[in-house]
Amino acid sequence: MLNELANLHSTCFPHKPWTANDFKELKESGCDIIASQNGFVVWRVVADEAEIITIGVHPDARGSGIASAMLTLVEQDVKKRGGKKIFLEVAEDNLPARRLYEGNGYMQIGIRPKYYDGIDAIMMEKTL
Repeated sequence: MLNELANLHSTCFPHKPWTANDFKELKESGCDIIASQNGFVVWRVVADEAEIITIGVHPDARGSGIASAMLTLVEQDVKKRGGKKIFLEVAEDNLPARRLYEGNGYMQIGIRPKYYDGIDAIMMEKTL
């Protein structure tokens, strides 16, 4: 499964692909992963907060609602565990992802200058 996940990640993010071992280490560190043939999301819950580490959808399946559905599953899991907020960071120039998050109720709370190879990261949160 981890090899398939790494292959999907490299299709979604060819400029910086993760390996099966990267995903193994995330699992071992306490992260949760939901994956399907066309998408994945990695998150972690600590106390009453959660962080979305990454979310990816195969380019051929983008715009189909997979990412929103995965966000909903993560939010349900976080609530079930007593989580009150979810945080994430997204590259300022990643407009499709920003629209996804904003459309699902995430609000900008700050900026990390030049976080992604010189591109600012938009810090976002959603109160559950």
